[in-house]
Amino acid sequence: MNTKRILIANRGEIATRIARACRELGYTSVGIWTDFEVNAKHLEFCDEWVFLPGKNNRETYLDIQKILKLAEDHRIDGIHPGYGFLSENGTFASACEEAGIVFIGPNPKAIKSMGDKATSKEIAKKAGVPVVPGSTQAIPTVEEAIKIAKQIGYPVLLKAVAGGGGRGMRRCDSDQDILKNFEAVGREALASFANAELLVEKYILNPHHIEVQILADKKGNVYHFFERECSIQRRHQKIIEEAPSPFVGEDEELRKRLCNTAVTLARAVGYDSAGTVEFVMGADRNFYFLEMNTRIQVEHPITEEITGVDLIVCMIQGAFGESLGIPSQEWIKRTGHAIECRICAEDPITMLPAPGKVTGFETNFPQGTRFDNCLYKGLQVTPDFDPMVGKLVAKGIIRDVALRKMRAALDGLFIEGLKTNIPLLKEILREEHFLSGHYNTNYIAEFKPQEKINTDFDHHRVYQVLATIEVRRFGR
Repeated sequence: MNTKRILIANRGEIATRIARACRELGYTSVGIWTDFEVNAKHLEFCDEWVFLPGKNNRETYLDIQKILKLAEDHRIDGIHPGYGFLSENGTFASACEEAGIVFIGPNPKAIKSMGDKATSKEIAKKAGVPVVPGSTQAIPTVEEAIKIAKQIGYPVLLKAVAGGGGRGMRRCDSDQDILKNFEAVGREALASFANAELLVEKYILNPHHIEVQILADKKGNVYHFFERECSIQRRHQKIIEEAPSPFVGEDEELRKRLCNTAVTLARAVGYDSAGTVEFVMGADRNFYFLEMNTRIQVEHPITEEITGVDLIVCMIQGAFGESLGIPSQEWIKRTGHAIECRICAEDPITMLPAPGKVTGFETNFPQGTRFDNCLYKGLQVTPDFDPMVGKLVAKGIIRDVALRKMRAALDGLFIEGLKTNIPLLKEILREEHFLSGHYNTNYIAEFKPQEKINTDFDHHRVYQVLATIEVRRFGR
């Protein structure tokens, strides 16, 4: 058997997830360790470890030449970048190609085209994909931004041309707001993405953030794996995702149009890997292209749960020119409902990062639960990385069952030593508007679940959890 060697240029739960996929394929997974994570959990799942020297992310996970040197020294066949870091860096993808190493992601041209929001909007428009009204090119001056805002009507969104993750975005309701925010958003974009250029877009009121999972191969096949609802957000960053979308609901004609539109865009850009086409959908159910994430998404597990397809395995197979084993779009079916909660080291009320050290970690989950995580006793969560430490996924035959399982799973997740957003997630999962599926991206601001959190420490509940865990471990 031709065993390929895969370097995982990432850390945390996604590195573990990739290592498991490599093991399933019979490939050798090579994990990275650094001076600031010598006991990283993902290394337990890798076949080999290599050291990446450096004092910070820029000198380690973001250093293209160092990573390529590791690949050369350790006879690497392919590099999987996971998400974040270099995953959407077209220069890195090109450098891998030039070095004769398979980049496990889309081709460099697709990354660069979709990574620039102005270019991606232009491609979408030419393909007949509806886009949010606004500028298709970077706006050079504040005066030009105000002119466009008046043409399309307030409110508008000042938005970085490059990047994502909720950074470099600000709503403006007047000329004065643009005057106040234009330079500030530009500075934030420059600091986050090394590109200060901005777009002006119409701000869709009461929007739903709905995305479609795409998977394509090197043979010209493009498939969709249905949609996900990602409207529960704070600071434009997702914390709860569902598949399928409760807002799309039983409207199969809308679902078909949405998913086929995503496929059309993927074909237009010559896409050839896993990716996500993101849309904003108004209360009138009209939808508009936002952006395309040219990588695997954090929330991919809920799509895997409702379709039964391992997206990471397919992504690796496709990168090496192998068959995905998918005979047709019609072969891909969805069953049940899946929900993901992002478990983050942050204050549940302010929703700001709360670094710290994990002093204890126990779980007691119901059947139908999946927990992709990087937790272990002694883990030091620092400001150097995203505060997410795990992704809790629950699947049920219908949404109500998935919700019930998720509530039970959150009750059975005990993390000591860290402040986490678990109390916030619990509050949302019992709030009536969320339970009914009637929510949009303004949910946190409108219903303020963080203000309803009981901050009293429930010793009784903790003892119940610990007792249950002991019974599960040792019997009665």
